[in-house]
Amino acid sequence: MNRIQPTIASLLIDRAEKRPGAPFGTVEEAWSLGDAVAHAAGLAQVLADLGVRPGRRVALVGRTSTAYLVAWAGLQLAGVETALVNPDYPASLLAEMLKNLVPDVVAWSGIAPYRSVDAAAMHIDLTQLTAGNIRVDDGSELHCNPAGTEGVAGLSRRPDQIAGYMHTSGTSGVPKFCAQSQEYFLRLGRFVADALCLSARDIVFAPLPMFHINPLGYGVLGGLTGYAGVLGASRFSASGFWSAVRQSAATIAVLHAPPVEILKRAVTPESASGHGLRAIFWADADFLERFGIPLALSGYGSTEVGGLSHVWKWRIGERCDVPEGMSRYAGAARPDVEWRVSDADEILIRGRRPGVLFSGYVRGGNVVSPLDQEGWFHTGDLGRIDDDGNLVFIERRTESIRVKGEFVPIGFVEEKFASIPGVDDVTLWRTPSDLVDDEVVLYVVAAVLPIERIVEVAAELPSFMRPALLRHVAHLPRDPGVGKVQRRLLADLVCVEERRL
Repeated sequence: MNRIQPTIASLLIDRAEKRPGAPFGTVEEAWSLGDAVAHAAGLAQVLADLGVRPGRRVALVGRTSTAYLVAWAGLQLAGVETALVNPDYPASLLAEMLKNLVPDVVAWSGIAPYRSVDAAAMHIDLTQLTAGNIRVDDGSELHCNPAGTEGVAGLSRRPDQIAGYMHTSGTSGVPKFCAQSQEYFLRLGRFVADALCLSARDIVFAPLPMFHINPLGYGVLGGLTGYAGVLGASRFSASGFWSAVRQSAATIAVLHAPPVEILKRAVTPESASGHGLRAIFWADADFLERFGIPLALSGYGSTEVGGLSHVWKWRIGERCDVPEGMSRYAGAARPDVEWRVSDADEILIRGRRPGVLFSGYVRGGNVVSPLDQEGWFHTGDLGRIDDDGNLVFIERRTESIRVKGEFVPIGFVEEKFASIPGVDDVTLWRTPSDLVDDEVVLYVVAAVLPIERIVEVAAELPSFMRPALLRHVAHLPRDPGVGKVQRRLLADLVCVEERRL
């Protein structure tokens, strides 16, 4: 029995018919799902009139808003392949990325269009979509009225055809676009909905930028699959997070490790009083207890490996006994995924059927599959299998630190130093050792460096985990979307102070 919709378009239409009043959009401008899909259908009709046919490639550059989410839905109803692009990248980097994507259209939402990123493509401004207007290349304004969904072009797409593209975070190089099929998104949505037991009683709050897999894949697709309401946010705000949770009546939150750490440091338990969250992805034991949330999910995944390939449920009061910590405990694989850890400790993933994993990287306009002859995707991530046969994620091979033959658990060590009073931000990285392997470098952001406590914490760690070098910096280069440290930029930082430990 086929338990998923054949296309994203059919999922949107089905849920709008069955739950027309479900909230959809952002907490700042919540619409009903029925209205959102009707406006999305109007956009699909206008796109068809402009010659933007099914299978064409559209780059959507914008910030999360209700207009942005309606635009995404409209592009899916139109059957076009939609690339979601970080709007905060400089024009030169966007131009380099779009050379590989070769879009037919660049659509803008919430920022002013600029043709320099791709002079050959049609440009459409969708910022005023929720007001019923869009602008095209020549500056003319077109009206985009609500429409019916019968016969929209997106219904004719096959499950194996491309629905969208998401780019990697580019922490160590130029971001690469990953091609994702209709089936990829729908199977991911089903897995998330099942893992969180989503239903029509739930409202999913996903406040991170929608060009990442967590908010769109887990939040929007998971929420729609589970008949839940879905709300994003124009930006992630630690100070406003709990008020937004209460305002939206959210029962589920979709986050990521850096925002969780920010919330633990920036807000008090009292600020969460009266929230209705019953579960969260992702959080650790301290977060659950601090804010009184019954259930959290940890997991392992990436845009390449189906968005989320492994998951584990944690209940409030439980503790993780693996040295890598709860955030690295990937748990058990989803039913449609096979996995193993190679002799070199690399995690390998493959789908049990086509469409589970991504379809490949986009290079020069073509989708190139990196799977080996047996269908395995070599993730470049290091992992191990625990005593129960579950996956423990260690670190990305390219982002790993190895000292005296041992891999340093970066997240675990960072948490030790992050807990020091006076430390505002922290990350761990490496520098080549004069002897063998790496030396550990600790980057610390602090108004006044608490050096004595840093030395004490370092002494409490096993020798291979201890930082050899301390760099006091004014800030860390973090991705503006999910907050990952962009390690390729660490070497360019100007140090306030540098010393050996």
